[in-house]
Amino acid sequence: MTSASSSAGAVASRRQVQGRRLGAGLGLGVSVTYLSLILLLPLAALAVTSGEDGGGGFWDAITADQSVAALKLTLVMSLVVTAVNAVMGTVIAWVLVRDRFLGKAIVNALIDLPFALPTIVAGLTLLALYGTSSPIGVDVAFTRVAIGIALLFVTLPFVVRSVQPLLMEMDREMERAAATLGAGPWTVFARIVLPNLVPGILSGAGLGFAKALGEFGSVVLISGNIPFETEVSAVNIFGLIESDAPQAAAAVSMVLLAVSFASLLLLALVQRVAGRHAR
Repeated sequence: MTSASSSAGAVASRRQVQGRRLGAGLGLGVSVTYLSLILLLPLAALAVTSGEDGGGGFWDAITADQSVAALKLTLVMSLVVTAVNAVMGTVIAWVLVRDRFLGKAIVNALIDLPFALPTIVAGLTLLALYGTSSPIGVDVAFTRVAIGIALLFVTLPFVVRSVQPLLMEMDREMERAAATLGAGPWTVFARIVLPNLVPGILSGAGLGFAKALGEFGSVVLISGNIPFETEVSAVNIFGLIESDAPQAAAAVSMVLLAVSFASLLLLALVQRVAGRHAR
């Protein structure tokens, strides 16, 4: 009786293990297939298109004066916007978590508006507000300032939403203990709060930087797309396609893709090092 029960239990255990393996294998297969169709195959097609003119054609496309100028402008503006977002996004997250004020729920909902709003609509809105017919008397259309404003608008939520959960989960007893021992507000923030927020700030800043690198809709109207002045890489790529140069557009796209991917890899490395240091 006991032997039969043991055999039955062993069989059931083996079936459970086999079922788990089958489920894991099926899940992995579905995930890989989906990622291949949605991500890997389009990227492979882009790489193939970028090399259709050969190595010389690829190099000529990415070293063209207009493409280089657009890439430099894109990188500089993205870095500036990322730095501003790292600071202001943290401040906004702090206010939303730690302060109480009338209309807080509305402000909290507005943070996600750039995620929901089509970027071309955002560009049109910014053009109406900061263009030649500005109701507030501020005309920065077709300047680099306008590009910065547009990129700040579309990347605003990243740092806020990355830092906010960390602030909500943070144990405030350490802050109270430090204050009891005589530490001032700035000391408490720098020594206790900020180190815990660094992973969220880095994550949000990295995602915002990658978003800014490839942004098109919000800048295409308000920037004016002046070559060597206010033309960003995404608009430059669009212009190459309109000029019937898809291979050159794909080549410039590959450079932009490589920069974005490298920034995300660097972010992951920094987060890993920061996590080890924190532990």
